[in-house]
Amino acid sequence: MEVTQSELEAVYDEVKTPHKHGVILRGPDGDAVDCPCVFRMKDQWLMMYVCMNKVGYETHLARSDDLLQWQPLGKILSFREGDVWDKWQADGGMALIDHTWGGSMAPRTHDDKYWLSYIGGALQGYEPDPLSIGMAWTRAPDKVAEWHRVEANPVLSPFQPDVRAFEKKTLYKSQIILDEAKSLGSRFVMYYNGKQEGRGWERIGMALSDDMIQWRRFGEGPVIDNLTGISGDPQVVRMGDLWVMFYFGHVWKPQAFDTFAVSRDMVNWTKWDGPHLIEPSEPFDSTFAHKPWLLKHNGVVYHYYCAVAGKERTIAVATSAKL
Repeated sequence: MEVTQSELEAVYDEVKTPHKHGVILRGPDGDAVDCPCVFRMKDQWLMMYVCMNKVGYETHLARSDDLLQWQPLGKILSFREGDVWDKWQADGGMALIDHTWGGSMAPRTHDDKYWLSYIGGALQGYEPDPLSIGMAWTRAPDKVAEWHRVEANPVLSPFQPDVRAFEKKTLYKSQIILDEAKSLGSRFVMYYNGKQEGRGWERIGMALSDDMIQWRRFGEGPVIDNLTGISGDPQVVRMGDLWVMFYFGHVWKPQAFDTFAVSRDMVNWTKWDGPHLIEPSEPFDSTFAHKPWLLKHNGVVYHYYCAVAGKERTIAVATSAKL
């Protein structure tokens, strides 16, 4: 059964955040920050995000008591020594967070470990091709300590024999959810965007796993495709009997912005074509407002995103109520 226009409109009304609170995280010494991922542990809010110190991405951790005031804590995924595939890029996001809309936002464990997936690469610069996806784990995700990267990394790369046309150039941001029902045959479901050779388009595809380490691609092509430009950084939540995917768009409409799509089966998605969830409108996000992470807590929706104004790249938040 297809998703109806009235259902799409109901989702939009539920998640819209018209009140821009402003910038909540800046990088040290003007370094760029990006890719917020918020979860909850031990009665505190935590955020994984990445910082680029003009060489490459490293993953950092911040904490908050109220979802608005954030304290940077330090690095949890750093540059590496030696001739390794992820020497200069490590952009991580927490895996297996409770994806129920309005739920706990607490991460689940697998094999008594907490997990993250990350973009890794061996070259310096801003997202230099090729990039692949790796996995890492810890037993204490609320602590500032280096996570353990698995030996099987990269778990997904553009060079594997089952790679699809839309992801043969590079792989980008991923989110992994736990599907206890095994709707698609496995407990772990990954959404990620990949870039096609020759055109630079980015589209969103899927992969499945039974152990968080061995991943197999699902389907013959992408599940989100806007035919040109970028569709990226997916975040999937469960809203009643619907799956909702937040993601950002660029080029196929002006500027960079956040939008969403809705599905009944996790595979076939109906894209929202109404007003953007976030778009440039303020001095601090006048260039781009994109890369979503949304949650609902105590009746308020928080929409974290990367705010770009000229050369400054920060993390900002918008809310459903004026706070």
